[in-house]
Amino acid sequence: MALQAEFDSERPVIEAIQHRDPDAMAELIRRQGRWVRGVVFGAMGRMDEVDDVVQRVWMQVWREAPRLADPGAWRAWLGRIARNAATDAGRAKQRRRRLLAGFSTRRPARSCDTAASDQPLVADERQRQMLQAIGDLPTLYREPFVLKHLQDWSYRQIGEALGLPPDTVETRLVRARRMLRERLAGKV
Repeated sequence: MALQAEFDSERPVIEAIQHRDPDAMAELIRRQGRWVRGVVFGAMGRMDEVDDVVQRVWMQVWREAPRLADPGAWRAWLGRIARNAATDAGRAKQRRRRLLAGFSTRRPARSCDTAASDQPLVADERQRQMLQAIGDLPTLYREPFVLKHLQDWSYRQIGEALGLPPDTVETRLVRARRMLRERLAGKV
């Protein structure tokens, strides 16, 4: 029951958004912005386009909120909007890549002198490698991994948001961790 109360805490905010209250929309963004970013990253696997996609998510939430039949089901609804926006952005990027395939876009190599005593740069590189490895996971495993380890959700919450039983969530997390260990072996 405590979990259900957590999910219902946003219901008044969602209902206010349905009645076109811009302050309620700002409040939802403040409260759930980090989570939405995690969902988008989990679906895309890339940080470089997350901000643009998240902005599209919030615009779609504003447009579609009046049609949400059950404000108590806001989390699954918002998660679905975020995943769909990320998927659409990925498809659009693939289409652009195919259109531009004939053009060569070579970038000059960047040099980065990382001295052993330069710990912040080493930490940044480790974080970059970790984010890249997470981004390289198949979406099937990346979404639950991001929700669990970057958003600190329970298996039950992940299952509800992704429409999966908790056992399936657990299995996917085990596989995601194994894949990450294999990919990061010797890199971090």
